[in-house]
Amino acid sequence: MLAALLLLSAISLILLFSSSGGDVDLILRQSARLVVGLAAALVFSRIAVDTLRRWSPHAFLLGLVLLGLVLGVGIIGKGAQRWLDLGILRFQPAEIMKVAAPMMVAWMLTRKPLPAGPLVTLAAIAVVLVPAAMVMIQPDLGTAILIAISGLLVIFMAGLKWRYIAVAVCLALAAAPLMWFKLLKPYQQNRILTLFDPYSDPLGAGYHSIQSAIAVGSGGFFGKGWVDGTQSQLEFIPERNTDFVFAVYAEEFGLLGCVLLLMVYLFVVGRSLVIAFNARDNYARLLCASLALTFFVYVFVNIGMVTGVLPIVGVPLPLISYGGTSMVTLMAGFGIVMSARSRRRLMA
Repeated sequence: MLAALLLLSAISLILLFSSSGGDVDLILRQSARLVVGLAAALVFSRIAVDTLRRWSPHAFLLGLVLLGLVLGVGIIGKGAQRWLDLGILRFQPAEIMKVAAPMMVAWMLTRKPLPAGPLVTLAAIAVVLVPAAMVMIQPDLGTAILIAISGLLVIFMAGLKWRYIAVAVCLALAAAPLMWFKLLKPYQQNRILTLFDPYSDPLGAGYHSIQSAIAVGSGGFFGKGWVDGTQSQLEFIPERNTDFVFAVYAEEFGLLGCVLLLMVYLFVVGRSLVIAFNARDNYARLLCASLALTFFVYVFVNIGMVTGVLPIVGVPLPLISYGGTSMVTLMAGFGIVMSARSRRRLMA
């Protein structure tokens, strides 16, 4: 699995060199973040799962405190207040919750035999929704959704009864109009509406979808070649280093390259699920499976929004898009998975 993660990181550096027009400084910064991410994976792979279980409430509380600081003194950029500036570095605390939230939920649910009772389940849902709501206020809808999914997956895999799921779906559908009019910002509503007809606003809300669709389609089967994509090199693709980097990849490497990339992603997810299935206790199983499936959702949502299947929610392509906090937290999560694997081997 480590080899697959390194391969994805190498693809990131190659692709970002092309999408940035050969910006060496950007590549060096991404390389430094990759080194920090690998160090985080190594550190967490050496920490026993039992230790992580004891740390779960503290990690979650720290995440909540950091999210509170973001809302109070966070840096505002591109219309959102998402980052904390520590002088020597700037990071996004919401990314930490993608690991801390499932850790906390797994800790809550495994304190007693599974499946958990309704009161514990409701408490776990509340634990997930609090940080998701705090992130949504920033606003960062994409990250809020991923945090909610990471925790809810733990609840689902812990043996949640189907009748409870049916009730939750009905409540969500009933609350949809309230969420549409009260929670979603106008630009978020426009993104959802333009999903069905991006040409209704080709220079506004639909611009991202139109340009990325042109780039993906023009790649054909074999692609136009590295640094030869016209949409990316002529800067038609917006956010081509971050959220829409997959459009650059599809244009330059084509359908064949996309299939190979998806195979690498599926290998990482599948390997993580195998490790989760063979973990020695419920906490490790639930946490590792949640991290693996959240990673899958990460990939699915990004590729879905780039290809026009899903609305644009600002989710980067994991381990490939330019970014620091996201890469470090993802690598830390896979370090936890590797820790569960090594502890299983020691117990065997």
